[in-house]
Amino acid sequence: MNDSNLKKRKYDIIVYGATGFTGKLVAEYLLKTYGVNGSIRWAIAGRDEKKLELIRRNLKLDKNDLDIFIASSFDIDSLKSMVLKTNVILSTVGPYAIYGDFLVAACVENGTHYCDLAGEVQWIRKIIDLHQEEARKTGSKIVHCCGFDSVPMDIGVWFLQKEVYQKTGEYCQSISMVVKKLKGSASGGTIASLINIIKESRKNKNTKHILNNPYSLNPSGERKGLENPEESNIIFHQEINSWTAPFIMAGINTKVVRRSHALTGYTYGDNFSYDESIATGSGFIGWLKGKLINLFLILLISLLAFSTTRIILEKFILKKPGEGPDRESQRNGFFHLIQVGKLSNGDIFKSEVIGDRDPGYGSTAKMISECAVCLSVENLDEKGGVWTPASIMAKPLLKRLQDNAGLVFKMNNDNSS
Repeated sequence: MNDSNLKKRKYDIIVYGATGFTGKLVAEYLLKTYGVNGSIRWAIAGRDEKKLELIRRNLKLDKNDLDIFIASSFDIDSLKSMVLKTNVILSTVGPYAIYGDFLVAACVENGTHYCDLAGEVQWIRKIIDLHQEEARKTGSKIVHCCGFDSVPMDIGVWFLQKEVYQKTGEYCQSISMVVKKLKGSASGGTIASLINIIKESRKNKNTKHILNNPYSLNPSGERKGLENPEESNIIFHQEINSWTAPFIMAGINTKVVRRSHALTGYTYGDNFSYDESIATGSGFIGWLKGKLINLFLILLISLLAFSTTRIILEKFILKKPGEGPDRESQRNGFFHLIQVGKLSNGDIFKSEVIGDRDPGYGSTAKMISECAVCLSVENLDEKGGVWTPASIMAKPLLKRLQDNAGLVFKMNNDNSS
């Protein structure tokens, strides 16, 4: 199926999972930014009709303004009926390894584009292996990781490389992304996905191998390289004058960036490397913060690995899917990333990526919305397949993120950043 056939469908986007916390934010953003039945035609879907009607009322819309559709993750007929009505399915229903299989299969079979917030490496690899070839035939464009993991990093690398190439005629041989500042919390869906990843890795050795292989999301036959698994040590980063600790989202983000590089023909060179960390400050205090972050991550993963401690954490401490911060916390949240690129001669170039809302909810809802809009209305040259944000829509997505979604991408060559 080609995109000309998609244009005949009634909707540009159907938001699947609109009754969840992030799904509600997506609906609010689409309404505020694009209205209803204007330049973007969209609808909402989920399994609970009463909850969907409540969402519509809260948006101050009626049935003549916004359509709703009933679909369930395990009801194949309902999924097929839904995907045939739209150009793009925007899914916020996770963990995707549990709820995403049939929906992606329906999209691929029927030539419908799809985007989600998946950060589950083992599931994304499964989708690549199962559906890459069929998606090419049907024209379905599947794009995972369309939220804070991994849009700012993936598009950020593309932006920095583009700017550096325009100035020097060369690409950076390496890029290090450092989280300079961040205010927000992990979403309940992200936590649920992390728990499911840990469960699967304990049951299946192959899952553990996929998680540990830096190139596991690369195309088949291209899953080896020079890079090691994500860094787990405390390192002093000279270019930003700060100690850095492991960043919990590096396990997915770095693999997405490497897949983008592979899908675009290894433009930056066979030896291009990419890593991520979080800045903790200079001096002894910075080093100590880094150590504490590292110990916390080790402790958290260890506690989640055992059923007894995991149940206690889930019941009393961790957010559940559908839970999230209040409006004020969303508005007060933000993120500030620094990307440090090095040329072959040692010259340093820096870029910044800044978001104006909490990364796990407010900014994520805006990012995935713009990814879905790009998939529906932009003239993307790439054919069907399992893509990444940067490999299929970097240029139009960058513009939409900066024009509409409160993100800033800019160069900064001040070595004191």
